[in-house]
Amino acid sequence: MQPASRGSLTAARQQLDEFADGAGTDELTQLGDELAAVAALLLAERGLRRSMVDPSASDEARRGLVERLFGSKVGERTLQTLTALVASRWSRSLDLADALEELGRQALLAVAEHSDTGEDTLSEVEDELFRFGRIVAAQPQLADLLSDRTSPASQRVELLERVLGGKVAAVTMRLLEQVVRSPRERNLDQVAEQLVERAAARRERYVAHVSSPLPLSEEQERRLADVLGRIYRRRMSLQTELDPDLLGGLVIRVGDEVIDGSVADRLERARHGLPR
Repeated sequence: MQPASRGSLTAARQQLDEFADGAGTDELTQLGDELAAVAALLLAERGLRRSMVDPSASDEARRGLVERLFGSKVGERTLQTLTALVASRWSRSLDLADALEELGRQALLAVAEHSDTGEDTLSEVEDELFRFGRIVAAQPQLADLLSDRTSPASQRVELLERVLGGKVAAVTMRLLEQVVRSPRERNLDQVAEQLVERAAARRERYVAHVSSPLPLSEEQERRLADVLGRIYRRRMSLQTELDPDLLGGLVIRVGDEVIDGSVADRLERARHGLPR
């Protein structure tokens, strides 16, 4: 996003967080679902998307358009959010759809955050999203079926429910349903990773993706999180997966940074005569 759009999204996100502090889970769930539905509509309807950010129209005219289209179809808070967004500045019409999508996700993550178990529920959702990302990365045929925009959205959601139904938290399922309902083509494991990072950010943490040849003990995970926390000066959320090909050691990725301490990497360096 360009600066104008980023500023508008930041302001909308702040308003959402303020609302979430006093809202119930039902209100937040409704808001998240409705914002995602409007985002999907705008992604599919380019002309409508452009009309909602048309700089030649007055703020009043754009708000009036929103009220005519959605006034009787969405909740009060969703309508307030939409009218505020169309009165904001957007560099591209697509940025408005992206912002709605992002706010819908954040509303659902806020449901987990403000549940009775708070951070524990958010941590559970984060872990489930990570596991889903690993599933679709390992099963490309499943990923293709869930991403196939030539099939009806209801069919993709039905498949998702067959795979995950009863196995994940309600918030996790709703987030992933939003993803597979969207008309936008996506790499599902990348989207899952983005959702993991957003869940961690709500807990004020960075995500460290850790690959190891053997499972780490709770104590090893705690010590690793402490070390990484000192390096990055922020609490860390570890997402671990097994990779026997590493032979030994760990591969750690935080954002775009990779720390490769695996035996396989050292052997590869030795094979090519590179310095250790």
